[in-house]
Amino acid sequence: MHPDRIAGKAAKARLDEATRVKNRLDELGFSLLDVDRRFNLPRGTAGTTLREPNAAGERAIAALLKTRPHLIWRSRYHADGRRKSPQPSENYQRFTKRDRRQAAEAAIGGEAA
Repeated sequence: MHPDRIAGKAAKARLDEATRVKNRLDELGFSLLDVDRRFNLPRGTAGTTLREPNAAGERAIAALLKTRPHLIWRSRYHADGRRKSPQPSENYQRFTKRDRRQAAEAAIGGEAA
Protein backbone atom coordinates (compact mmCIF):
# COMPACT_ATOMS: atom_id res chain seq x y z
CA MET A 1 0.00 0.00 0.00
CA HIS A 2 1.20 3.50 -0.76
CA PRO A 3 2.71 5.35 2.26
CA ASP A 4 0.31 8.30 1.85
CA ARG A 5 -2.66 5.94 2.07
CA ILE A 6 -1.31 4.41 5.25
CA ALA A 7 -0.75 7.87 6.76
CA GLY A 8 -4.21 8.91 5.58
CA LYS A 9 -5.84 5.95 7.29
CA ALA A 10 -4.00 6.69 10.53
CA ALA A 11 -5.03 10.33 10.38
CA LYS A 12 -8.65 9.36 9.70
CA ALA A 13 -8.62 6.96 12.67
CA ARG A 14 -7.29 9.74 14.92
CA LEU A 15 -9.87 12.18 13.62
CA ASP A 16 -12.61 9.60 14.19
CA GLU A 17 -11.40 9.19 17.79
CA ALA A 18 -11.59 12.95 18.35
CA THR A 19 -15.03 13.21 16.75
CA ARG A 20 -16.42 10.35 18.85
CA VAL A 21 -15.10 11.91 22.06
CA LYS A 22 -16.54 15.33 21.22
CA ASN A 23 -19.92 13.81 20.34
CA ARG A 24 -20.05 11.77 23.56
CA LEU A 25 -19.22 14.84 25.64
CA ASP A 26 -21.96 16.78 23.85
CA GLU A 27 -24.47 13.97 24.48
CA LEU A 28 -23.68 14.17 28.20
CA GLY A 29 -24.02 17.95 28.17
CA PHE A 30 -20.33 18.73 28.70
CA SER A 31 -17.99 20.97 26.77
CA LEU A 32 -14.22 20.70 26.53
CA LEU A 33 -13.98 23.72 28.82
CA ASP A 34 -16.12 21.85 31.38
CA VAL A 35 -13.51 19.06 31.39
CA ASP A 36 -10.73 21.60 32.05
CA ARG A 37 -12.67 23.24 34.88
CA ARG A 38 -13.87 20.03 36.54
CA PHE A 39 -10.39 18.48 36.65
CA ASN A 40 -8.46 21.72 37.33
CA LEU A 41 -6.56 21.52 34.05
CA PRO A 42 -5.10 24.55 32.30
CA ARG A 43 -7.62 26.08 29.91
CA GLY A 44 -7.48 24.41 26.51
CA THR A 45 -5.99 21.13 27.72
CA ALA A 46 -9.03 19.02 26.80
CA GLY A 47 -9.23 20.56 23.34
CA THR A 48 -5.55 20.00 22.74
CA THR A 49 -5.95 16.40 23.93
CA LEU A 50 -8.33 15.72 21.06
CA ARG A 51 -5.57 16.68 18.61
CA GLU A 52 -2.42 15.39 20.29
CA PRO A 53 -1.41 13.17 23.23
CA ASN A 54 -1.77 14.59 26.73
CA ALA A 55 -1.92 12.08 29.57
CA ALA A 56 -3.73 14.37 32.04
CA GLY A 57 -6.32 15.39 29.46
CA GLU A 58 -6.84 11.79 28.35
CA ARG A 59 -7.44 10.66 31.95
CA ALA A 60 -9.83 13.55 32.64
CA ILE A 61 -11.92 12.98 29.51
CA ALA A 62 -12.04 9.23 30.14
CA ALA A 63 -13.14 9.79 33.75
CA LEU A 64 -15.93 12.11 32.65
CA LEU A 65 -17.06 9.55 30.07
CA LYS A 66 -16.79 6.77 32.69
CA THR A 67 -14.34 4.70 30.70
CA ARG A 68 -10.58 4.16 30.43
CA PRO A 69 -8.25 6.18 28.17
CA HIS A 70 -6.99 3.14 26.23
CA LEU A 71 -10.55 2.38 25.13
CA ILE A 72 -10.90 5.88 23.65
CA TRP A 73 -7.47 6.53 22.12
CA ARG A 74 -6.37 3.27 20.55
CA SER A 75 -3.64 5.10 18.61
CA ARG A 76 -2.06 6.29 21.88
CA TYR A 77 -2.21 3.09 23.93
CA HIS A 78 -1.21 -0.53 23.59
CA ALA A 79 -4.04 -3.09 23.59
CA ASP A 80 -3.27 -4.02 27.21
CA GLY A 81 -3.83 -0.42 28.38
CA ARG A 82 -0.20 0.72 28.65
CA ARG A 83 0.41 4.18 27.21
CA LYS A 84 2.78 4.24 24.23
CA SER A 85 6.05 5.91 25.12
CA PRO A 86 7.28 7.64 23.15
CA GLN A 87 4.14 8.48 21.22
CA PRO A 88 4.28 7.83 17.46
CA SER A 89 5.08 11.00 15.50
CA GLU A 90 1.82 10.73 13.54
CA ASN A 91 -0.07 11.42 16.79
CA TYR A 92 1.26 14.98 16.62
CA GLN A 93 0.32 15.76 13.03
CA ARG A 94 -2.38 18.40 12.63
CA PHE A 95 -5.61 17.78 10.77
CA THR A 96 -6.45 19.92 7.77
CA LYS A 97 -9.67 21.92 7.65
CA ARG A 98 -10.89 19.54 4.98
CA ASP A 99 -10.29 16.53 7.27
CA ARG A 100 -12.27 18.16 10.08
CA ARG A 101 -15.10 19.22 7.76
CA GLN A 102 -15.42 15.72 6.30
CA ALA A 103 -15.45 14.16 9.77
CA ALA A 104 -18.15 16.58 10.93
CA GLU A 105 -20.27 15.85 7.86
CA ALA A 106 -19.87 12.10 8.37
CA ALA A 107 -20.81 12.44 12.05
CA ILE A 108 -24.14 14.07 11.18
CA GLY A 109 -24.80 11.66 8.33
CA GLY A 110 -23.97 14.01 5.44
CA GLU A 111 -21.98 13.17 2.35
CA ALA A 112 -18.23 13.80 2.62
CA ALA A 113 -16.86 15.83 -0.28
